[in-house]
Amino acid sequence: MATAPAPPTAPPKPTWDPREPGGPLLRPTIRIRLTLLYGGMFLIAGILLLSIIYLLAAQALHDGIRQSVEVGAAPGANVTITSPTCPRINDLIDNSERNAALKLCIAEQRQSALDELLTRSLFALLGLSVIAFAFGYAMAGRVLSPLGKITRTARRVVGTDLSRRIELDGPDDELKELADTFDEMLERLERAFSAQQRFVANASHELRTPLAINRTLLEVHLSDPGAPPELQQLGKTLLATNERSEQLVEGLLLLARSENQIVERKPVDLAEVAGRAVDQTRAEAEAGGVGIRGARGPAVVQGNGVLLERIALNLVQNAVRYNIADGGWVEVTTGVEHGQAVLVVTNTGPVVPGYEIDNLFEPFRRLRQERTGSDRGVGLGLSIARSVARAHGGRIIAEPREGGGLVMRVTLPL
Repeated sequence: MATAPAPPTAPPKPTWDPREPGGPLLRPTIRIRLTLLYGGMFLIAGILLLSIIYLLAAQALHDGIRQSVEVGAAPGANVTITSPTCPRINDLIDNSERNAALKLCIAEQRQSALDELLTRSLFALLGLSVIAFAFGYAMAGRVLSPLGKITRTARRVVGTDLSRRIELDGPDDELKELADTFDEMLERLERAFSAQQRFVANASHELRTPLAINRTLLEVHLSDPGAPPELQQLGKTLLATNERSEQLVEGLLLLARSENQIVERKPVDLAEVAGRAVDQTRAEAEAGGVGIRGARGPAVVQGNGVLLERIALNLVQNAVRYNIADGGWVEVTTGVEHGQAVLVVTNTGPVVPGYEIDNLFEPFRRLRQERTGSDRGVGLGLSIARSVARAHGGRIIAEPREGGGLVMRVTLPL
């Protein structure tokens, strides 16, 4: 069966915008790192300045104590010393004791002054550090705001709408140079995609027209009742080959168109899309003895109805064509799971080895058939389905079913 899982998902895109409030503060963004850098440098400078001031003040007070005046008096003189800050010297009579007490008191006052200076300086440093970190956070956001504009513009740019530009104003610095370079790149991409779209449109017309003419001529000759049987057989073979070429051209053109994201989106119910695919495949399924079943619940997504119907049709057709001869079945279900619309197509069929799953979404690849030559299709069905799902922001996962067959799960955002 021409089925396969989607390739490994790419890493999630960054969602940080420096101008959007309420982002994860603990996330190691450039803004947070710049804030820590600014605040950390201020904090280190403040600590060094505080240490120098503290050491200078301590040295000045120490020199003041060394040069303090000692108390002296003539013998027999009555000297009275009172001090509100050093009350214990009031009761001392001996001058040596008074001098010792006075020096001890001055040392205590020095230490008290240094402790007070250190405490108030630490509180001041803490307050200024908070202000510095807040100011650094605001300034980092302002400096990085052009990057946020570049990021938002890049998110809005899609394959079919490359007309958006950053057009960054401000000084001619590195960020403006980056924005101008990005605008030039978008302009080149827009020209390239426009050329691609013109090529696809022209190729669609030029390739379809001769094939349609060949089909008409062959049908006219086959409608002639007097044609020999050999010519009738040759005409049928050529008509089948022409039909196969038409399918190949249509598949290639659709694959090229679906590589881009969908710009114009409308509400589409996957249940209705799957129902149409089942109706279109029912006759082929009955001819092959394959039953189609499954409950289809509503699952409305925003997208292109024609392309979404092609996903369902390709999956159901593959499930019918790559099935067992007798008693086979195909189950088609739709619904909403975990906030996403889900289309699941399960079928009976040959056992699919796990090592072959990874390659089945590649163009012109089938189970145990590398190239064209099968009457079951041109080998583009699952490639187109994967491309359309990606254009809608979804994915397709293929898993082997126990007992044979595959389980194809399409998930699309609501």
